Parts: sequence; C-alpha cells; structure tokens
Amino acid sequence: MARYVLGLTGGIGSGKTTVANLFHARGIDLVDADIIARQVVEPGSSGLHAIAEHFGAEILQPDGTLNRAKLRQYIFANETERFWLNNLLHPMIRETMMSSAKKADSAYVILVVPLLFENGLDRLVDRTLVVDISPELQISRTAKRDNVSEDQVASIVASQVSREQRLAMADDIIDNRGVIAELEKQVDLLHQKYLALAASKTKND
Repeated sequence: MARYVLGLTGGIGSGKTTVANLFHARGIDLVDADIIARQVVEPGSSGLHAIAEHFGAEILQPDGTLNRAKLRQYIFANETERFWLNNLLHPMIRETMMSSAKKADSAYVILVVPLLFENGLDRLVDRTLVVDISPELQISRTAKRDNVSEDQVASIVASQVSREQRLAMADDIIDNRGVIAELEKQVDLLHQKYLALAASKTKND
C-alpha cells in the first residue's frame, strides 16, 4: 500500500495532466479528482439519485446521465444550490479519493486535484506539488486547447486561488514554461526526492 501521498495541483491550463502522466510513466499510481467527480454522478450512483431528487428529472439526459450544462445553469445562478451540491459531492469525492489512495501499491501515490487548496484537500496529503505557469500563458493555452474565448478562461483563472497564494502554499514547484525535456528533468529530480521521503516515512511508521 502506498503510504506517502502527494497532492498535485495547478491553475487551469498549467499542465497538471502532462506532469501527472510523467510521474505515472515512472511507475507511480495516480488518483484523479476529475475522474472521480464524474464517477460519483454516474447512472445508478447515490450521487446522481440525490441530484435528480433535489433538482427534478429534467436534470437528467434522455439516456439517464447527468445534464451537466443544465446543472451548471442552476448552480451558477444560485449560490445556495451550489453550496448544496458541493456539500453533497465533496465528501463523496474525498472519501473515494482516499480509498483509492490506500489501494495504490506504488512507492508513493499522487492525488491530482485542480482545487487542492481551494477545497482544503491539502490537509489530506503529506506534501504538495504545484505546476506553475504565468496567468497569461494559462489563458492563451487554455483558450487554444478548449477553443473558447480568452475572457472566459480569464474568469475561471480569477475564480481560483491566485498564483501568489498557490506558490506560497506549495511544498514543491514545477516550472512548466519550457520544453518537455526541461519538464522531464524536474520530474526526475522530484521523483527521486519523493521515493526517499516515502521510504523514510515507511521506515518510521
């Protein structure tokens, strides 16, 4: 069982997935909060049942899956509904993530969580790693990747913790402004560091 848990985060468009996949290529198990967030509202789940009961059947697509666009309309227009939804889903996501982390058998395990600091999930990990790029790069990369306007991305960036706050809370930082070879070097160094930290924690337990 992986005892040492690393929390990996970064703002939108920073390259979290790329970095996570580089660690995975080195044999490290990943637990992705975005994937789990989708799993807890799959058809037949208690999460989806509670959402349909609360918002009504029109929140479902004809095939029984969650109508995410309609749900977004409801919660962005209403602070109370957003609070209700977060109170429902966040504990489910957190519990599933930690359960998955306990089942991991790599030397350490990485929780990939976009809103690690915003949702206080940094309390659940041994160490935090932030993938960092400038807000300008975040906006241009994400607008290009998702084919959306830069204004739309800028509003998402503004809703997350600031770059300064994120860096101040990070134990480790990866600079993702450069080429993939530079990224590989940083990941290699950190991977060795985390292997040593994980081994030390296991020895002391």
